[in-house]
Formats: sequence, structure tokens, C-alpha cells
Amino acid sequence: MAEENRTRYSDEELAEFKEIILQKLEKARQDYDLLRATITYTSSNGTDDTSPTFKILEEGAATLSKEESGRLAQRQLKFIQHLEAALVRIENKTYGICRESGRLIPKERLKVVPHATLCIEQKGNGK
Repeated sequence: MAEENRTRYSDEELAEFKEIILQKLEKARQDYDLLRATITYTSSNGTDDTSPTFKILEEGAATLSKEESGRLAQRQLKFIQHLEAALVRIENKTYGICRESGRLIPKERLKVVPHATLCIEQKGNGK
């Protein structure tokens, strides 16, 4: 059956997508935990015995690094939430259906962006 004539992916195809998503979710959670640890980690290599100027520069760099890590962690958390929502769509058997056109999102796109909810045509329309 041609993909464009189908209304949803088969249970076997959904199981394949679920495996891809679970693998990405595990990696995403590991990355998120690493970023969180980076934010809360305090270095034991203090600057107590160095010049005050160096200490100020180091503290400024650490603050910027924590801010960047915080942004990355927030982005990673959003990615995790999108992957979890994709798992819900798999359970509901609505996974892979474009939310604008109602057509199936091509498998190739879902393998690269497994949390996609729009086909390329709709995404290109600024949706």
C-alpha cells in the first residue's frame, strides 16, 4: 500500500519508531544529567592562593559557563519532553501523522527527527 494513501503506520512500524525513540530518549536523559551535574558542580581547584584579578576572571568565566550549561540543559529537557510526547502518540496510534495536513510524515524524516509532528511541506510553510 502506498504511503500517501495510508492513514497511519502499522503496529510493526510503530514498534520500530518506538525503539528509535527509546534509544534517543536514553541518550538525551544521560546528556541532560551530565549538563545538570555541570551546573551544580563546584570545582575543588580553588583560586584562593592566586591573584584577585585571576579569581574574578575565573569566577566570571564559570558564571558564563553555568549560564550556557543551563540553556543547554533547558533545551535538552524540551527535547526529552518532545520524545516522551512522541511515545504517547505511538501508544495512541497517531504517531507520524502531520498535524496540519493529516498525511503521513515520511519514514525518512521520522528516523532523523523522531519527534516531528509536521511534514516537510507544512514545516516549510512556517507552521
